[in-house]
Amino acid sequence: MSYGSRSGSHSGSPVATGPAQVFGDLGAVAERVRDRLEQELEIQESAEELPPGVAPAAEIGRFAAEERARVLEAGVAGLEKLAGDRADEIDEDEYFGVEAIVLLEGRPAILVQGQDFASQPGDWSVLDAGRAAIRESIARVGRVEVTGHPSLEWIGTAFQVGPETVMTNRHVAAEFSRADDAGWTFQDGMSARIDPGEEQPGHPAPGPVPTADTRPYEVVEVTGIHPDVDLALLRIAPVDDEPLPTPLAVAADAPAGVPGRPVYVIGYPAWDGRRNEPESMRRIFMDVYNVKRLQPGMATEFTPGGLVMRHDCSTLGGNSGSPVFDLTDHRVLGLHYGGRYRVGNVAVPLWELLEDPLLARAKVNWV
Repeated sequence: MSYGSRSGSHSGSPVATGPAQVFGDLGAVAERVRDRLEQELEIQESAEELPPGVAPAAEIGRFAAEERARVLEAGVAGLEKLAGDRADEIDEDEYFGVEAIVLLEGRPAILVQGQDFASQPGDWSVLDAGRAAIRESIARVGRVEVTGHPSLEWIGTAFQVGPETVMTNRHVAAEFSRADDAGWTFQDGMSARIDPGEEQPGHPAPGPVPTADTRPYEVVEVTGIHPDVDLALLRIAPVDDEPLPTPLAVAADAPAGVPGRPVYVIGYPAWDGRRNEPESMRRIFMDVYNVKRLQPGMATEFTPGGLVMRHDCSTLGGNSGSPVFDLTDHRVLGLHYGGRYRVGNVAVPLWELLEDPLLARAKVNWV
């Protein structure tokens, strides 16, 4: 998950970058959120009286909507004070509301449905322009599922980087593989597969559901686990001998100006209460976990020659092994492997491994 700090005497914010860095125009964001709240209120007030059998459930939903509106109204007030250089006047409720707006609109975790996603308000409306390419990215990312594990049914995310190869984290692959004299193999009685489906049911927009192949791929071999970074490569085979998709394009060189560059992550965020504050998770993920999401944000830090790239997308533990895409050209820039509350997320900058023999053996699709 993306995190950071807040100035002043208030407690730390769960977002890694402040609202002024997330949003270009705080006043415009405040106005947009207020207009949306007024529209939602008009819809609620114009609703017809519900039958008795439906009324109790609807009342619960109405209460939740009212509480959400209260939080966002306080956030609007906080944004307006920030826009007017009156940060010292913001109270705790307004800070909480500002955080909610940043998490829900500035760094959203967008449900993937039908291998597609709903249009977003504000700055992330730019995702619409790249929809075709993002859908291609979505189709090549899957959930790592296991059989024979004593406690887990799935353990992370993986993405296709070569003709028969997916990439994930070392700590994901370690759950079902072990080292032996010949290299790496499966633990006794265990197997794995990559499932590119596992979505929240439904479709995000009217019109026909996009066609996408969501059949799972069997993991047939542990190609190798990197000795220095949190990276593993797995060989896959399709079901029914159908051809595998073409692999994703992996960045062979660093993009210009990594800090501040728009990126997006695709993966399967899971409940992660050990490392993250539960209320912040609920504000982003609305208690829906373990399904595919599109998570836009920014690359925040990279030192040339280093093996760490930081970003502020809203991720959780199940995102281990997720690709970090460049929103400009949709190449995979990094392999996400972790995050720290109120600090930010970390990924392996893959272009730094261009000459790595393990990746060469897997025929990674460098572009």
